[in-house]
Amino acid sequence: MESALTARDRVGVQDFVLLENHTSEAAFIENLRKRFKENLIYTYIGSVLVSVNPYKDLEIYTKNHMERYRGINFYEVSPHIYAVSDNSYRSMRTERKDQCILISGESGAGKTEASKKILQYYAVTCPASDQVETVKDRLLQSNPVLEAFGNAKTLRNDNSSRFGKYMDIQFDFKGAPVGGHILNYLLEKSRVVHQNHGERNFHIFYQLIEGGEEDLLRRLGLERNPQQYQYLVKGNCPKVSSINDRSDWKVVRKALSVIGFSEDEVEELLNIIASVLHLGNIQYGGEDSGNAYITTDTQIKYLARLLGVDGSVLKEALTHKKIIAKGEELKSPLNLEQASSARDALSKAVYGRTFTWLVNKINVSLAYKVTPHTYKNASVIGLLDIYGFEVFQHNSFEQFCINYCNEKLQQLFIELTLKSEQDEYEAEGITWEPVQYFNNKIICDLVEEKFKGIISILDEECLRPGDASDITFLEKLENTVGGHAHLTTHKLTDGKTRKVMGREEFRLLHYAGEVNYNVNGFLDKNNDLLFRNLKEVMCMSDNKILTQCFDRAELKDSRRPETAATQFKTSLAKLMEILMSKEPSYVRCIKPNDAKQAGRFDEVLIRHQVKYLGLMENLRVRRAGFAYRRHYETFLQRYKSLCPETWPSWQGKLADGVSTLVKHLGYKPEEYKLGRSKIFIRFPKTLFATEDALETRKHSLGERESHVSHAVVVQAWWKGILACRRARRRREAANTIRRFIKGFIYRHNERCPENEYFLDYVRYSFLMKLRRNLPKTVLDKSWPTPPTALIEASERLRKLYMQNMVWGYCKRINPEWKHQLEQKMVASEIFKNKKDNYPQSVPKLFVGTRLNGEEINPKVLQSLGSEKMKYAVPVTKYDRKGYKARPRQLLLTSNSAVIVEEAKLKQRIDYAALKGISVSSLSDGVFVLHVPTEDKKQKGDVVLQSDHIIETLTKVAICADKVNSININQGSITFTMGQGREGIIDFTSGSELLVAKAKNGHLSVTAPRLNSR
Repeated sequence: MESALTARDRVGVQDFVLLENHTSEAAFIENLRKRFKENLIYTYIGSVLVSVNPYKDLEIYTKNHMERYRGINFYEVSPHIYAVSDNSYRSMRTERKDQCILISGESGAGKTEASKKILQYYAVTCPASDQVETVKDRLLQSNPVLEAFGNAKTLRNDNSSRFGKYMDIQFDFKGAPVGGHILNYLLEKSRVVHQNHGERNFHIFYQLIEGGEEDLLRRLGLERNPQQYQYLVKGNCPKVSSINDRSDWKVVRKALSVIGFSEDEVEELLNIIASVLHLGNIQYGGEDSGNAYITTDTQIKYLARLLGVDGSVLKEALTHKKIIAKGEELKSPLNLEQASSARDALSKAVYGRTFTWLVNKINVSLAYKVTPHTYKNASVIGLLDIYGFEVFQHNSFEQFCINYCNEKLQQLFIELTLKSEQDEYEAEGITWEPVQYFNNKIICDLVEEKFKGIISILDEECLRPGDASDITFLEKLENTVGGHAHLTTHKLTDGKTRKVMGREEFRLLHYAGEVNYNVNGFLDKNNDLLFRNLKEVMCMSDNKILTQCFDRAELKDSRRPETAATQFKTSLAKLMEILMSKEPSYVRCIKPNDAKQAGRFDEVLIRHQVKYLGLMENLRVRRAGFAYRRHYETFLQRYKSLCPETWPSWQGKLADGVSTLVKHLGYKPEEYKLGRSKIFIRFPKTLFATEDALETRKHSLGERESHVSHAVVVQAWWKGILACRRARRRREAANTIRRFIKGFIYRHNERCPENEYFLDYVRYSFLMKLRRNLPKTVLDKSWPTPPTALIEASERLRKLYMQNMVWGYCKRINPEWKHQLEQKMVASEIFKNKKDNYPQSVPKLFVGTRLNGEEINPKVLQSLGSEKMKYAVPVTKYDRKGYKARPRQLLLTSNSAVIVEEAKLKQRIDYAALKGISVSSLSDGVFVLHVPTEDKKQKGDVVLQSDHIIETLTKVAICADKVNSININQGSITFTMGQGREGIIDFTSGSELLVAKAKNGHLSVTAPRLNSR
């Protein structure tokens, strides 16, 4: 940075702290002008960066510039937004303390662009991985989405942020960005329904109309003409030369996809945006009684479809309000003015809450995903991009809130700047001299103090019963705080001031100057109320976004919602806590002119901004002690040639070397102080004299050392070697690229010298990709897509690999698991897509038996003799007469199926005699074993029920070798009851399992449906 001091007459100083006349506002602005004319838009005040909007593209944001500032000491290079970004990042990494960068300035000063540059710097220079790249993309893509929904064209700025934004960027222990979180403040909802002449509504409306596809617009009921919509014509500015709504629409749609919005969410979001336009086109007529009625039913039809609400209910809610008195609901008709206000209030509420939902949705996408392999505590860098101090010809409630916010930020700014200075002095062991400064706490208290602050008075007037109005609020203000030194009104002021103040205005003397606020609309904007029945309609919406925006709990909550000013005051207090917990850096943005012209420097406008940004106050605090401070090593390295004892190198302690140097230079004791690791110089003229001496010394050193020409020869020889090496590498790189391109051109030809390098590279690349992406299991059927020349080879490799995988898998299977799989295969062959409860049986292992030896009567085992029992399961048998349920046991042996009642063998069915098995397609466990009617040993078919139907029948099918004899029926099963009679089992779907005899004499089985087929 010191290297630019020699050009200070032409380009000014890079740090305002080095201004000789640091108390002169004219000198401050002249330094800004010099640098602006040379396209040097950045200047420091100590560690604070002052940025002037150039209104043109400057080639200072390339990757090379990013690398130039990466990891470099803050003062070693010229001022830049990248220097602030890198300094915050390195402080976070080395000190493990959260950082924040506060960006402020008026609309059009370049705040949003500054925050974009910071995000881009981190996206390019921070460590990366696939997950990190996703987070980086989402962080960057959140900007166009928030700009579309939260920015608008104003008289001062074609892309003005109409909300305040604080974004936390979270970094892991490696320093890679892994997440983010956004807080939004005070969206200018009034812009939805009204814009001043020459201004526009939020960008998204124009982007949708200009860029939306024809089918989309037709579905939304929109025309490709913004002049057709009442909410878009009030500013009389549908098109702006610097804005391409059509291309911006494509950017926003892509950004929504990158962030993670589903197609359904995008559709519902656009439904809401279109519905706001339709709401604005609702027209009212007046009855003779004065009551309003809607004259545009077409808009109601569109709104009912887009919002997913009942059209008649919405229509009534837009013309009536619901009042609850003594527990009774009353509906009161609205007049024309009230109905129009209700419509506009609904539009503002829908858009404002949707914007909050949008921010929350982006936060979910950016959330830091903690896994077992990640460290939970992420470090944070916060970015505050918030509105600057605003003074218009007409200042209302929004300007009051914005300027209150700036008062709080100025209070924090001065406190933290003083604290930073004091901490540095104490760390270096230099006596701190108290600094006198204007403490604007008195103004903050005037606005926010409980019970007697302006916000409390405004809330009280909003909440009190009776005829409260903006004028009664002004009167109460005069009565309560009329004697305050920083507030006056038309009534309280002197005759001279009354001439420039309206009767409906009050004036606050801010730290940045006087501002007159017109109280008209203060109460309405602070109340921000929405009629109850309109809330009820929104709560009934089928639109999933609106159901999240309008919570039904609101309707049950009898408490009055907090006012807009109180909500803003609370959120501002939380923001102050966040900022106080972090190490701050500051970017102060300045707009050079109102015409948005490059190269034009409006001194009056800039003087105004210098004042309300508090830059002179900041400079005075920074210069209260020493203007310049540097580490001993940096100072000695630069100026050592000015002293014979320190040139060409100093061998002792750094502090001793600096002390020797400054004594030789003739520094007076009052001009400097030596700290523990830094030298502090009080006056810029001392530093300038040293810098001028260094310039003179450089020339003399050059003349004196001309005799070392042999060193030049060696240097030239070595440079030649390095140049040859570089040339050889470039030549080899060019040949490689040339061969690659030529091979790509001839890639479809037979192998030849022109394409052999390319084809070999393609083969190698595919094999390496295949190596990294081989399937891990036999069920994984994925396989990288091969290039055309390797399709056959790829298919052979795939078959060989899969055969090897299957062989290896089979080799690892033990006998028990093999038996289990064989049984499962049989079950799949029989029941898959046929029996309703089959899918539930798949994950359950089949067991060897469902009855152990103790549960089977010893007499039964004795009766079986030498027959080996393969499976046993408890079942329920249904009698042939009356279908009475009786508990039984089903035993499967090598030759037969045996039905047992306690110690008796009730029935034995040889597998050879088993004709078949019938079962239903439902989820019941009833099945029938069919036996031959001519077999006199059998009494007829057997009707059984098992809780493990899939397992039981699979075992029977395997033991009896009847896999193809199991019939799965739908509706009913007919079975033989003996003596030539037949029985029928009817199967129906129901809510629960029920088996009983029906009135028609059939056995009725009702089973719940588990899976749809």
